[in-house]
Amino acid sequence: MDFRDTPEEAAFRQEVREFIAQEAPKLEQGAGLDVSGYAQVFVQSQGWFKKLGEKGWIAPAWPKEYGGAGMTVMQQFIFNEEMAEARAPRPLHLIIGVGMAGPTLIVHGSEEQKKYYLPRILAGEDIWCQGFSEPEAGSDLASLRTRAVRDGDDYIINGQKIWTSVAHLSKWMLLLARTDSDAPKHRGITYFILDMRSSGVDVRPLV
Repeated sequence: MDFRDTPEEAAFRQEVREFIAQEAPKLEQGAGLDVSGYAQVFVQSQGWFKKLGEKGWIAPAWPKEYGGAGMTVMQQFIFNEEMAEARAPRPLHLIIGVGMAGPTLIVHGSEEQKKYYLPRILAGEDIWCQGFSEPEAGSDLASLRTRAVRDGDDYIINGQKIWTSVAHLSKWMLLLARTDSDAPKHRGITYFILDMRSSGVDVRPLV
C-alpha cells in the first residue's frame, strides 16, 4: 500500500500548510489546555476562526451548498493532520454544532430548519451542547430517565443531564428523552432540539 500523497493531495496539503502559517495566531505551547486557557485562546483566535469560515473550513465535511468545504475523506484527513501538526486553534466551542447538529440537520432537517440553524452554526452565533449523559445513564444511554410528554404542539421535558460541555454558553441542546415508557429501553427515545433559554432550564457547574 502506498501512503504517499497523490499530486492533488500534496497540492492541497501545501495549501493548508501555507494558510495556517500565514493566518493562524501564534500561541504559547500548551495554551488552551484548561478552561481558563481556552477562554483566552478563544478571544485571541476570533480573526482566525473567521478566516477558516470564509474558506468553508469551519465545517470541512459539510457540502458546499450549506457553507462547508465539501472535502473528500482524504482531504479531511490532510486538513486535520496539518492543523494538529501546527497546533492551530480549533473552534472547540462549535464542535457539537459543526460535528453533530449540522450533519443531522443536513440529512434529516426540513429546509426551514436548515436555513435557520446552519448559517448560525457556521458564523459561531449559536453554540450547541449535547444532552445525552445523565446521573444514572452514561455509557448505557438506553437507561436514560429524562422524559418528554406531548402537550399539544409542544413537549414538556423533565429530567437531568450531566457532563454537558459549554452548556452555560449554548443556545441549543441536542437532547435525548424518553417518549414511550412502554417500549423496550433501547427504543422509545426521541432526539430533540432544546432551546436552552426555555423556562425551567437550569444550568449549574459541577465544581
